[in-house]
Amino acid sequence: MFLGGTFAQEPGMTNLVDRAVELAHEVVGAGVQTVWFGQASDYDAPQLAALVGRAEPRVHVGTSVVPMYPRHPLLLAAAAKTAQAATAGRFRLGVGLGARTVLEPQFGLAYPPQIRHLREYLTALRPLLDGDDSVFEGETLASRPVGSTAVAGASPAIPVLVAAMGPRALAAAGELADGTIPFLAGPRTLAERIVPVITEAAAAAGRPAPQIVAGVPAVVTDDAAAARERVSAALGFYDSIPSYRKVIATEGLSRAADLLVAGDEDTVVAGLRRYLDAGATEVMLTHTDLFDAEDRARTWSVAQRL
Repeated sequence: MFLGGTFAQEPGMTNLVDRAVELAHEVVGAGVQTVWFGQASDYDAPQLAALVGRAEPRVHVGTSVVPMYPRHPLLLAAAAKTAQAATAGRFRLGVGLGARTVLEPQFGLAYPPQIRHLREYLTALRPLLDGDDSVFEGETLASRPVGSTAVAGASPAIPVLVAAMGPRALAAAGELADGTIPFLAGPRTLAERIVPVITEAAAAAGRPAPQIVAGVPAVVTDDAAAARERVSAALGFYDSIPSYRKVIATEGLSRAADLLVAGDEDTVVAGLRRYLDAGATEVMLTHTDLFDAEDRARTWSVAQRL
């Protein structure tokens, strides 16, 4: 299950951390194994993941995703290692390039060349996550640790997943990371464009088969039309981002909301199985926080059938 901006702005909520822990308790009972936290301008995703994983020891946690820009690998590695220690090894770090058109104006810093920066960032990040104090000198970043970077309890090795959907980003993820977290990439796009590229890159680099965590907007509901209308407003942002427009078009669809899987339990289970059949190793349910408690509980319960 994914918790993002909608959850963070829930009307009447008095404490974000308490609410996240509450939801984690609920989803574990429904069979959900992992809670993923998005990163925006409000809360800190690795820190929230650490707190929730600490409070609910039955659930794994992860970030989906932290934009690499402008967070330096030293800072992100420190946050990830702290989360890994806090959760006794149940943390996964999802990172992404982010949307340049959003991040550049927000931070007022020039965005580096994307694929080169991705490769350099992952190259610098991995040793730091392992407590290795090696210096890295690249064209887009430098990492020169002062003192030890080891964190007691930050084991086993933290898996790194990249929000990659283009061929060059997928190749970098396969070679230098542990997998990918594609969002709004439908089953056909997964099977034809994503799974083969990252799997081949991982094999060529001598790495294990990659984790492929497909983010899918889904809800079990008696009113699929109303659900689609509600999700349309939340997903409209992605229709303006070129990388997402491309994967949506590859699926043969015109807008992000067309990827919503909605209906009764059998309909949603069948829709999600298409992603697993396409090569996803996990399905991450997104935007369940848009719906009432009954629909959320019904949606989470499909985890036991998958």
